[in-house]
Amino acid sequence: MDLRLFRSFKVKTTPRWIILLLDMLIVLASYVSTVVADIYSLHQVPTPMSILLNGFIILAVYFIISYLSRSYTCVIRLSVIEDLYRIFMLIVFSTIVLVGINAVHLALWGTMLMKFWNILVIGALSFSMMMIERLCIKYLYMRMTSSTEGRKRVLVLGTSFASVFLANALKGEVGGKYLPVGLLSLKSGEESSELNGFKVYKFDPTTMTEIFASKNIDALIFDSRSNYLMNSGFADYFIKNDIALLAMNRVAEFEQDEEKTDEKRGISTYVKEVQIEDLLGRDPIVLNNPLVSEHIKGSCVLITGACGSIGSEIVRQVSNYGASKIVLFDQAETPMHDISIEMKKDYPKAHIELFIGDVRNRERVEEAFAKFRPRYVFHAAAYKHVPMMEINPTEAILANVMGTRNVADLALKYNVYKFVMISTDKAVNPTNVMGCTKRLAEIYCQSLFFHAQKQGKKTQFITTRFGNVLGSNGSVIPLFRKQIAAGGPVTVTHKEIIRYFMTIPEACSLVLEAGCMGSGGEIYIFDMGEPVKIYDLARRMISLAGLKPDVDIKITEIGLRPGEKLYEELLNDKEKTTATVNKKIMIAKVKTYNYNDVCANISHIIELAGKADVHAMVYAMKKFVPEYKSQQSKFESIDKEIEQSDLVQEPSAPDRLQPTAE
Repeated sequence: MDLRLFRSFKVKTTPRWIILLLDMLIVLASYVSTVVADIYSLHQVPTPMSILLNGFIILAVYFIISYLSRSYTCVIRLSVIEDLYRIFMLIVFSTIVLVGINAVHLALWGTMLMKFWNILVIGALSFSMMMIERLCIKYLYMRMTSSTEGRKRVLVLGTSFASVFLANALKGEVGGKYLPVGLLSLKSGEESSELNGFKVYKFDPTTMTEIFASKNIDALIFDSRSNYLMNSGFADYFIKNDIALLAMNRVAEFEQDEEKTDEKRGISTYVKEVQIEDLLGRDPIVLNNPLVSEHIKGSCVLITGACGSIGSEIVRQVSNYGASKIVLFDQAETPMHDISIEMKKDYPKAHIELFIGDVRNRERVEEAFAKFRPRYVFHAAAYKHVPMMEINPTEAILANVMGTRNVADLALKYNVYKFVMISTDKAVNPTNVMGCTKRLAEIYCQSLFFHAQKQGKKTQFITTRFGNVLGSNGSVIPLFRKQIAAGGPVTVTHKEIIRYFMTIPEACSLVLEAGCMGSGGEIYIFDMGEPVKIYDLARRMISLAGLKPDVDIKITEIGLRPGEKLYEELLNDKEKTTATVNKKIMIAKVKTYNYNDVCANISHIIELAGKADVHAMVYAMKKFVPEYKSQQSKFESIDKEIEQSDLVQEPSAPDRLQPTAE
């Protein structure tokens, strides 16, 4: 039989109603056969009306129960035993309903619509023919998938049941892009050389590239949940040897769902090339934290900077926890419009309030607090780019320090239960203006809490501090991706520069948990894992794109940018940490400051920023935060100026005030 016609027919686009229609035709044929049998055996011809009425009732019952049970779905993916069970249940329930209808008619009008025996015969015939129908479909499907033309040859990682299932699913997909030719085992010791028809290859770094070349294998494919491959460095072997990596997000049924046409379009839809974010990724975040749910559910939450990378993810996670109202506060109009559309689509039950405003505008911030009376505030609004803030230092002070002061003061005024500030690792021993502004914001929030606590106020001020997040707006990974797409060069500031990375969902999940577990005054730091050398990151990204570093794409060292340092820190050298119930969250023990001194110094710094007196402003910042030492910056001259000044001289102005321990 020539099956080319069948092979060209895309089963994965075959509507399920065709299976349902075939099932109904089988039921109709079974019914007609019982009518014909009665005519020949009893020599009685029923009236046309009774034939049509009984046929309508039988088809209606089978159709409704088929639709409700969805017995017409998953015809190919299910095993014969599963098919047998689903069809059996369809027949049983349909028969019971028809017997019930017949009994009711007999009780009310004294006659039966149809013979009970005929109902059982219809069920038996339908059961047999539906099973034959499904077996034929499975057979045709298997014949259609025998073609391997145009498919990429792949090895499937692992020999577990899940790996074998993935290999079988890929092999059996009609019109699929990938043909599994074997399984790659990482286990040591003896193991079968073949598993379920697939050859098993042992991982051996000395022969692996030769196997891929000799067998014409194009890629290694694996379950994206395989954290070992993602995080252990094992993937680097394949990257360095120009072997493509493919991640399988999930194995989905190939048939198209008429109700959700974009969700189930085949296995190949869920296979993607591995991205650098996958290899740097952490353990997946599960949004079922009972502590966070207890706090957030039913509460009004205000999020500043709600359209940024961190703020928008907090919005999503808070929506998952069932907040009664989520106030999105941001000054960016277009991103606000975009996230409002996203929330309507993905979180239709969430009560979202859009509030355009700038945290530097105290009156506008107060409007939001007075109108919505939030119970929780997550303060993510800030300028974050180090080189940009070195060029525009006064704006960094006004947004990051004055803006934080505005939001924190109003949180206290309107009796917010918890105020959570998002800080950064750049606040530790800051070497740039941006890092120092975040340290000033930390100091203000912490000192305000202790001051308010003495006055009997209940608002809890909590700070969370973490490093870079993968894929955030303006971060290094999107930049490298653009440079690679443009043909290079990829620019790194220094070959030895390292950074800590965390996924956006993980960072925000920890922010929520830390905020809920805190009682006020804490500065929480997160376990960021091992630091990543940016130069190595660039090489891996180039290799993942199927190119060779320094051959296809050049890597250029351009030197450290203003305010940039080689190594980011999460803790000051003099700081210590205490553990929490979550091993990824620790509390930093930091020096506390007198609130009055903090207010005097910060007010003075803000006043200088408002006057655009950059030199005096940075001088005051360095005097109040003595660990702030500029690097690769024009403000290094101020460090020298302070060193040469008379440190014994009595301070005569707010910018000379020294912080005192509280």
